[in-house]
Amino acid sequence: MKRFDSGTLIPGSTWHTEADNEAEVVRRAVENLRNLHGETEIRPDMVERIKERIVDTDKPAKH
Repeated sequence: MKRFDSGTLIPGSTWHTEADNEAEVVRRAVENLRNLHGETEIRPDMVERIKERIVDTDKPAKH
């Protein structure tokens, strides 16, 4: 399981997501940036910054 806490990128943000793989975590994080933070353009460097902050958890995926 992979986890991203947006507070590691956006100070004060408490949003987070977990998914089975990195690609899904990145997709959800980008969607969050667009919907909640009003970002209209997500540059490749922002995607890389998200990826750098994804951590592995020891929890199994919920199905």
